[in-house]
Amino acid sequence: MDIEQKQEEIIDHFVKQASSLEGSALGSLVVEATSHPSLFAFSEILAVPNVLQLEGTETSVNLDVLRLFSQGTWSDYKRDASRLPQLVPDQVLKLKQLTVLTLAETNKVLPYDQLMQELDVINVRELEDFLINECMYAGIVRGKLDQLRKCFEVQFAAGRDPRPGQLGSMIHTLSNWLDTSNNLLISIQEKMKWADTMTELAKEHKKEVEDRVEEVKKSSSHKADIDFRGHEEIYSEPGGVMDYEEDRSRPKRIMCTYQANRMRVSNVAILQDHQGDSVLKRLRGSHHPHLGVPQLSPQGYICYATHWGDNWLDKFWIEIL
Repeated sequence: MDIEQKQEEIIDHFVKQASSLEGSALGSLVVEATSHPSLFAFSEILAVPNVLQLEGTETSVNLDVLRLFSQGTWSDYKRDASRLPQLVPDQVLKLKQLTVLTLAETNKVLPYDQLMQELDVINVRELEDFLINECMYAGIVRGKLDQLRKCFEVQFAAGRDPRPGQLGSMIHTLSNWLDTSNNLLISIQEKMKWADTMTELAKEHKKEVEDRVEEVKKSSSHKADIDFRGHEEIYSEPGGVMDYEEDRSRPKRIMCTYQANRMRVSNVAILQDHQGDSVLKRLRGSHHPHLGVPQLSPQGYICYATHWGDNWLDKFWIEIL
């Protein structure tokens, strides 16, 4: 059970008791409420009509004690100790716990020197024991004890009863928080709208790229098909693809073309292979006396590059038809 829910049940208990008591009988109730180890809020008890009626009476000091525990600190008690009753040990402990909560409202880093002064603690060991055993274990604060920096870093602190004038400041703080939240919400909505727009543009761009890729694939496939059919028309026989043995048995027609700087070559024309041997194989296996060593070019031609006597022959191409 968290501290807020537990306090709610305790407050209801004391409010019902205070409503049934009057005058000096409320004195023992005040001591019991301000000594309770789990009660840290007293505004509801102060609002009970029977308690408010103590104002101006001989027992009004009980009302002052309740107000001290509702909004005051240990320093406030020491300043007004002459007109207030002496506190019992449990009340002293409770008021010092409430003092820590008051300090944590405005500062999240509490120096040890300030705490020791406000709580009347004489050394660091006693202070750290109090913060650990009486505050953190009680659940009213959470934080970190920094012995190197000699301070208490507050991460959480239970709230006390609001003091006069504090409510307006709280309303102002909450109004600023609301405005900031609304501006943040508008900014988030604008970012979401921008993200949706960019997503749609990305989808359209992706589709355009995919369409272009498909067009390129279709174009390349169509061109490859045309080239393949063209080779079939050039190299295929009417009856199908010619095998190697058939190719060896038929004569070859060889057309020779050439480029020369200066030459007189008149006997280069169309040659005929009457022996049925592969012209390419025969030319690769021999050296021409004038043309040198034949080489096969990437285009499927047999290439000679040399000179013929006084006449230079730069390139000599033999195409197997």
